[in-house]
Amino acid sequence: MMENKSLFVEFFGDYPLIRVLDFLIEQEGFDYSEKEICKYANVSWNTLKTFWGKLVETKIVVPTRKIGKAQMYKLNTENPIVKQLIELDNTLMKKALEEAEEKAKAYA
Repeated sequence: MMENKSLFVEFFGDYPLIRVLDFLIEQEGFDYSEKEICKYANVSWNTLKTFWGKLVETKIVVPTRKIGKAQMYKLNTENPIVKQLIELDNTLMKKALEEAEEKAKAYA
């Protein structure tokens, strides 16, 4: 289990789909195999398979290249839904930083 949950996961809830989206947002410029995504997002293969097809179908993730038999995928940053998710993640981060700054000022 993940010890430190991201703001994205805290906001939307600790669900497999959210953990996968969170991982892909954090690793935005890189591509991964489904097996690697399972490992790094802490999601089982069978669980990933329940929603992976929808992520590909809606072009939230797109195939990039093949390494051996493994198809690699990355987050489709051109997708309007993905753009909104990234913007929301950035907003959550900004809000958390502002709150931390306010607490620091209160203790100073």
